[in-house]
Amino acid sequence: MQNKSEFGGDFAKFINGLAGTVAGMSREAGESARERTREWIAGLDFVSREEFEAVKEMAAKAREEADSLAARVAALEAALSARAAGGGE
Repeated sequence: MQNKSEFGGDFAKFINGLAGTVAGMSREAGESARERTREWIAGLDFVSREEFEAVKEMAAKAREEADSLAARVAALEAALSARAAGGGE
């Protein structure tokens, strides 16, 4: 028969081992949940901030170019109208 101090030491070792096992399981569960969340988000059609900013910048440049072209077309139309009104050389 074990004495009480040996039993207490064995019980403490058991509890420490159990605590370590539970901590490891908790850590693994957290990592697994994070990985599943990353995979789920990756499956959605989200874009990164960098991709969003790049597209936003391209759209701004395209808008500026469209405005510039619209101004050129208006100037050409005005020149044609003036030419037509002046006798059309």
